[in-house]
Amino acid sequence: MSQKPPISTASGIPVADNQNSISAGPRGPLLLQDFHLIEKLQHFNRERIPERVVHAKGSGAYGTFTVTHDISGYTKAKLFSEVGKQTATFARFSTVGGERGSADTERDPRGFALRFYTEEGNWDLVGNNTPMFFIKDPIKFPDFVHTQKRDPQSNLKSANMMFDFWSKAPESLHQVTMLFSDRGTPDGFRHMDGFGSHTYSLINDRGERVYVKWHFKTRQGIKNLSAKEAGRLAGDDPDYAQRDLFGAIGKGDFPRWDVKLQVATEAQLAEWEARTGWNPFDLTKVWPHGDFPLKPVGVFELNRNPDNYHAEVEQAAFSPSNAVPGMGYSPDKMLQGRLFAYHDAALHRVGTNHQHLPVNAARCPFHNQQRDGAMAIHNGGAAPNYATLEAAGSNPVGLGHGEPTLALEGGAARYDGRGVEDDFTQAGNLFRVLTQQGRQNLFDNLAGPLSQVDADILQRQLGHFDKADPAYGAGVRAALSARNAM
Repeated sequence: MSQKPPISTASGIPVADNQNSISAGPRGPLLLQDFHLIEKLQHFNRERIPERVVHAKGSGAYGTFTVTHDISGYTKAKLFSEVGKQTATFARFSTVGGERGSADTERDPRGFALRFYTEEGNWDLVGNNTPMFFIKDPIKFPDFVHTQKRDPQSNLKSANMMFDFWSKAPESLHQVTMLFSDRGTPDGFRHMDGFGSHTYSLINDRGERVYVKWHFKTRQGIKNLSAKEAGRLAGDDPDYAQRDLFGAIGKGDFPRWDVKLQVATEAQLAEWEARTGWNPFDLTKVWPHGDFPLKPVGVFELNRNPDNYHAEVEQAAFSPSNAVPGMGYSPDKMLQGRLFAYHDAALHRVGTNHQHLPVNAARCPFHNQQRDGAMAIHNGGAAPNYATLEAAGSNPVGLGHGEPTLALEGGAARYDGRGVEDDFTQAGNLFRVLTQQGRQNLFDNLAGPLSQVDADILQRQLGHFDKADPAYGAGVRAALSARNAM
């Protein structure tokens, strides 16, 4: 039987007694000289970092990504350089709106954040289990999230706040339809698909760019919870998804996802937009598979549980700005906002040098002039803390992406597409592919919160359903009537 190591202070000094404080006599006051007591209480008072504003409740694991199909014609990123190549990964799944103590089974999108520890730096793909989102402009994001949180007076969740926002932002209807369908309550994290959601870009060694959407298709099969079962689990086992993921990996039942891509050139997207009227960089829209078929890329597997939840899951900090050479962004406005917001949130929540923590650190050499601040684990040693300026014409490599120039349209202004852009057709398309039972579940799931909202909000939201499909609006009205008759 192995012997436990002796208790010590954080400085490594052995502690003689971890059960009794130093006091002035058996019943006397405690002494300030008991440094072990002071250090223990000080750390305890500070052992929480602020929880994430969104995606606060989550689970994570390590794994591998294996290339199964050659996409080197699209990208020069080295992690895709040959079939069979493996890259170490870390994944964090989460609910979006709830606090850290909330239930895993709440009706909510699920975060699907992935990190690939490549030889060229970390690539972070920060997505969800849905291919679309509620809004298309990041200036609305703080307001949207506030409506999903608690009323500032009652401190209660408010259906009125949620649907007041959604009914005035018809662009949200596509995601709302997904959220209140059966897929709004996935059965754990292993039985759901993942999506990069945003439009990203890939750049090959000839400097040619294509735009892409990432898809992760679960090999475990899609499974969802009924509203009744999700509610039961919220009370009986609020950590249901965490328990399921941790337990499956612990017994060797490693979850896997097939990694796939939709690919389009700028010319193809321009033709598609001219034909459909849909902006291909609008996050509330999807690219139909009939127009842009899925191409296989590889397999993503999770096969190792973290040793310490706080150090490796709670302190994990992802950012879509982490894109290695051969990868790039797009004019997606929501993506553009997140390129700033995710890293900035980690600077506040975890600390200035959060990228030095093992779960966040690159596993390849890195060099910069960033110095000092909290947690300066790698502070540069004796190396200069400034970059030597290069002479004009020296053609510095920069990020090394080699991305071609992005064509811009129009001048700098605030462009308002409300009332002009089509926010209803794709929501209607999603509704029409649901089974008859799936549609009824959607109606019933919506009727619950809609029965609690003000009359003007209700009528505005019902009007959106009607525009997506008359049967959609009629079904929700029937479910509301049935609920009111109970």
